[in-house]
Amino acid sequence: MGTRHIAFERLHNFRDLGGYRTRDGRSTRWGRLYRSDSLSKLRDTDWDRFVTLGVRTVIDLRYPWEIAAKGRVPHLDGLAYHNLSIEHRPYDQAALAPDIDTARYLADRYAEVAHDGAKELRRALEVIASDAGAPVVFHCASGKDRTGLLAALVLTLAGVDEEAVVADFALTDLAAERLVADWRAAHPDRTLLWPGYGRAPADIMRFFLADLVAAHGSVERYVAEHLGVDGEVVEALRERLLEP
Repeated sequence: MGTRHIAFERLHNFRDLGGYRTRDGRSTRWGRLYRSDSLSKLRDTDWDRFVTLGVRTVIDLRYPWEIAAKGRVPHLDGLAYHNLSIEHRPYDQAALAPDIDTARYLADRYAEVAHDGAKELRRALEVIASDAGAPVVFHCASGKDRTGLLAALVLTLAGVDEEAVVADFALTDLAAERLVADWRAAHPDRTLLWPGYGRAPADIMRFFLADLVAAHGSVERYVAEHLGVDGEVVEALRERLLEP
């Protein structure tokens, strides 16, 4: 039995995607695929802890301008790095009005990402599916929205049921307080307007998946037809991520 949350000093949302049961009775492997908030925060003992995980591939889902401002994962010999910016229409969650319908608004933003980021999402799935054998980690800034969208696609393709996919998404709530503290420290001159900042209400993912299925018939058809991911890639992803 693995550990879902891996504790770091400066990372707040680093999680193992192992241990989820699939519809065919298998389980996702522990220590094979991780999701995280920004690895640019890795320093000192956090870096040492990260290195011990044996990660050999990092997928950074942030905009290039975020990387220019905040940095990226530190250099490590043998560590492959892919910047795949899946979101093409920036928005500022911290500035959203307090009365906004969080779940509906963010599900609509996720739908934009799923539409706009086809090339980058396809490449991310191909990288995850490639049989390098070593662990992969993908991340954005908070490890919530862009990371949550990719995690939902991967888990669904692996055969994990929707209830577990939604539950995995909502686990970011456990990191919300620390994510808010980070935001306040980084923006001392701003007021955080949106009370839901840093949270991942389950309904966001429920709405997003329902909308994706309504538009494409299924997540699998969306991946095949809109992203253009070959069936062999999906099968390779399953073999890489699932226990024999």
